[in-house]
Amino acid sequence: MAQVLEFKLPDLGEGLTEAEIVRWLVEVGDVVAVDQPVVEVETAKAMVEVPCPYGGVVTARYGEEGTELPVGAPLITVAVGERPTSGAGSAGAEGSGNVLVGYGTSEAPARRRRVRQGRPVSGASAAGSGEVNGQGAVPAAVNGQAGVSETEDGPVPVISPLVRRLARQNGLDLRELTGSGPDGLILRADVENALRAAARSGAAEPQTPVPQPTSTAPAPQPTATAAPGEIRTPLKGIRGAVADKLARSRREIPDATCWVDADATELMRARTAMNAAGGPKISLLALLARICTAALARFPELNSTVDAEAREVVRFDHVHLGFAAQTDRGLVVPVVRDAHARDAESLTAEFARLTEAGRTGTLTPAELTGGTFTLNNYGVFGVDGSTPIINHPEAAMLGVGRIVPKPWVHEGELAVRQVVQLSLTFDHRVCDGGTAGGFLRYVADCVEQPAVLLRTL
Repeated sequence: MAQVLEFKLPDLGEGLTEAEIVRWLVEVGDVVAVDQPVVEVETAKAMVEVPCPYGGVVTARYGEEGTELPVGAPLITVAVGERPTSGAGSAGAEGSGNVLVGYGTSEAPARRRRVRQGRPVSGASAAGSGEVNGQGAVPAAVNGQAGVSETEDGPVPVISPLVRRLARQNGLDLRELTGSGPDGLILRADVENALRAAARSGAAEPQTPVPQPTSTAPAPQPTATAAPGEIRTPLKGIRGAVADKLARSRREIPDATCWVDADATELMRARTAMNAAGGPKISLLALLARICTAALARFPELNSTVDAEAREVVRFDHVHLGFAAQTDRGLVVPVVRDAHARDAESLTAEFARLTEAGRTGTLTPAELTGGTFTLNNYGVFGVDGSTPIINHPEAAMLGVGRIVPKPWVHEGELAVRQVVQLSLTFDHRVCDGGTAGGFLRYVADCVEQPAVLLRTL
């Protein structure tokens, strides 16, 4: 006898509490295998394909593309075969149980409101009767409960707390809306349409920009113009997370920047010689990273963070090196774990892997967090210098400008050399200018004379 199992949005780690449905990978009626990805979601950290721990037939999907769901809200229900006597079996009734953090989550965060019985966005059966294999209606649990909120005047059918929050923030009474979803379910699109209609008629003004639901495009789409000549784009997903982190960095970190021009001619020659010797090609970023880790070994104060509550500087004995990468989805900072223990070849390979993952939107939350120092090569944009904003909660960031031919005094004579500007932004709480200047000068010395690195190898 078939059993209907509900799969909820699992805890994706790193303290994430919600995700936006970007693209469904299955339809109602599809047969799925254990651990098969069923939906692609975007969090504030990364794009993630979520695999289902059950194998069977998809009987319902919860949430349209563009809908934000909290952790613990249902994603799909799956009708699986009879439970085997031992093990997961081919039907997958037991499920894998080990795909993502938080599988089997049965409780929602306390901040979410109590709700009553509701229905899924997609019908629970092909006929739309709300029954699955004669077992009765499938509960439309939202946040581990049901999908209709309670008010003083009775239940209001809504799909998620995010829809209620959007209405509440804009002063919209949900009881006045007629939902376009199954059985009158109020969807996010219904709230947004009502707000736009109110804005046009002058009956109400939204207090915050109204985000537009997306389908398959991962990047935020512009909202309707709030006034002539205005186009508003919501700060959400990765873009929103970056905005929050940069703002927090400027609020909390008393940063300072120092910079120096360096003759990179010998570094470029050394790289050319290394690549001419055969084997995997070495990237310039990898050589700069190797210089950074050597400099941090000499000036460990910059490989740290500040615990403001304890009023302590926390110094790390490892270097998890972040590097800024611009992608179609915005700025991301993947992290190379234990960069201090890697050689140039290993660093080159890891930079390439993480950069490609950033371009395709497949970076995991773990690959985007935990950095202790960041390297920012903004020279790829054709600029010479910058004053980087520290990647909170780190204590420093090294910026590298473009390497270009410039007149330079070399061995007492004027010559054309390959010159680069290096800048270091640092948290003045962890060290004074002497330490920061010493770090930057050592980096510049290694750029100008790569043989200096041999002392630390």
